Amino acid sequence: MKIITCFKVVPDEQDIELKDNGELSFERAKLTISNYDLNSIEAGAQLAEKGSHELIGVSVGGAKINESKLKKNALSRGLTSLFMLADEKLSNLDTHQTAKLLKIMVEKIADWDLVLCGEGSSDLYAQQVGVQLGELLGATVINSVSKITEENGKIIVERTLENETEVIEVELPAVLSVTSFINLPRIPGMKNILSAGKKPSTVWSLTDIGGTCPSETVEVIETKAPRQMDRKKDITEDDSAESIQVFIEKIAAELR
Repeated sequence: MKIITCFKVVPDEQDIELKDNGELSFERAKLTISNYDLNSIEAGAQLAEKGSHELIGVSVGGAKINESKLKKNALSRGLTSLFMLADEKLSNLDTHQTAKLLKIMVEKIADWDLVLCGEGSSDLYAQQVGVQLGELLGATVINSVSKITEENGKIIVERTLENETEVIEVELPAVLSVTSFINLPRIPGMKNILSAGKKPSTVWSLTDIGGTCPSETVEVIETKAPRQMDRKKDITEDDSAESIQVFIEKIAAELR
């Protein structure tokens, strides 16, 4: 089975700085793999190791994602090989643009069986790329996947919902979006990091795939951090009907 796991390269959250006017500064932020996509990579790695399957990583973004340290980070986590679409024109993609380009990459890799995505990205968390990609590929699409197993050549997934857990036998080819609690991503050891440098990685530009940047479907006007406010520190200690009513009235007054 050929498994493809998609991941997004994002600015490291701990390096993002907040300006006085509320704007976010990414000038000192190093690039890293989105936290939620680490779960996607780990889910693919576990499946691949149990079934001796091929696991391919794919990512799309600006020219800066073509970085040796980033590629080693991804390849050290169980990937067999890596494909990146890195082009300066792709620095600020929306979810639909990303899904369209991932579709081209997946089809160029060919003969795939299963595509895995994280439930969202660390920067936008739109939770749209996986379902949009599945629709574009004409494949079975399931999100909120909390467990994946392979039984007798079939893929069985679990979806943990609010009041129940669904168990689904998945018809391949399929695109699955996994939750952040499906697993605990591994921390690569020195042996994994060293061997990562010997694994094949391919970097394409838009010209290489014969494509152009898809037209924008979303326009971002402004991105600012929420205004910081001091807590009211108004505490209601008992649970009597009178106290609860007072509590509700205080909340209602704040929301007006």
